[in-house]
Amino acid sequence: MQYVWQHRLWLPSDMAATDGTRIDILDPGLLNTNSGPDFFNAKIRIGDRLWVGNVEIHVRASDWHRHKHDGDPAYDSVILHVVGQDDAHICRSDGEEIPQLVMACAADFSKSYHESVNNPTAELPCAEHIPTIDSIYLTDWVTSLAFERLYAKSDRIAAYAKHFNGDWGQAIYIALARALGFGINSDAFERLALATPLRQLMRHRGAPETIEGALFGQAGFLDNIPDSVSDTEYVKRLKQEYAFAAAKYGLERPKDLGWKMSRMRPQNFPYRRVATLAQMIAQGFTIGYDLLHVGNEAEARELFSVRLEGFWSRRFTFGPASARSDKAFSDSSATTLIINVVAPALHAYGITTGRHELCERAVDILQSLPPEDNAYIRLFRAAGVACPDAFSSQALIQLRREYCQSRKCLYCRIGHRYLAGKAIRRDR
Repeated sequence: MQYVWQHRLWLPSDMAATDGTRIDILDPGLLNTNSGPDFFNAKIRIGDRLWVGNVEIHVRASDWHRHKHDGDPAYDSVILHVVGQDDAHICRSDGEEIPQLVMACAADFSKSYHESVNNPTAELPCAEHIPTIDSIYLTDWVTSLAFERLYAKSDRIAAYAKHFNGDWGQAIYIALARALGFGINSDAFERLALATPLRQLMRHRGAPETIEGALFGQAGFLDNIPDSVSDTEYVKRLKQEYAFAAAKYGLERPKDLGWKMSRMRPQNFPYRRVATLAQMIAQGFTIGYDLLHVGNEAEARELFSVRLEGFWSRRFTFGPASARSDKAFSDSSATTLIINVVAPALHAYGITTGRHELCERAVDILQSLPPEDNAYIRLFRAAGVACPDAFSSQALIQLRREYCQSRKCLYCRIGHRYLAGKAIRRDR
């Protein structure tokens, strides 16, 4: 009923008080998510008088008494009581009767709502209704979702830049580390970067083993190394370098990083990603500067044309060597990093500095990238939702994670358009 009231889904011909007085809703008010009446500052004409105040909504009018509103001065500001069943008269604390409106919802509205919200077996309960929605509404919703996701990512980077007193290099370092977790290890990588500041590592650029030792040690990867490599000069040097860095900078190893490695391609093992991050820092971490000057997709991809050297050019863990594989990132991995680091960082820097051309460039880059290919995207494509680029695929990921999985159908424009047509009973 709150949903129907908030979105004006009633029939104007139904709007009359229980005593027959005509009611015109000029403004339904603002939804209150805290204690007190359900809607604040509504503007309602009841008969020939204009009222400004609050609105309370109940399934049954008698709920007013059951909730003890009749003795609560906070509810004296209520100008209209909206109910599904008129089974009681209600008054303010001074005894003055409050006008009451019966707003009956359609019989199948609740059924349709629960089929969407409380259906644990359907991956996409609205799938059959998506093709019925006009493309202009769908396109507008996808665009809004894409910006919603881009802002969420850029806000995180901007917050880190602010936390580190405007140090965008440190903010991008943390964003890159998080992205190197590729979802499953993102939190662990972010905590590793926070515990191992870039400014300290950069003092040893040009000395890759010092940086590797610090990062591998902080990650906990220098413990329990297989015997086949534990006594090699390389591993011994890493342990020495970590002991040196930990003592010099007072590094504290994060606890319980919870690295995950099951059901993962070797290229995505966190050992390999830590080695890549270390090499980028040893080479000067120019991405922290170059990223803010990227103009297009090709230049963005160039940021991740990293080749691993030495020990890690032939390994994915601290285990035995394999065939040479020195390319740090595949094309699809580079695409993911552009989506999660380059575009959000450009957007964040543009918002913070007022350089809105950088925000537009971030969107242009996303629209030039191929769409991601995962279960979420395939699910929506099967339902008829087009996904031509990464800007759109980010929108669909946002829709799935923030609306579908939490069943926020009433807040989704697809769900809203479907349910809105079923909201009010037409046979009153």
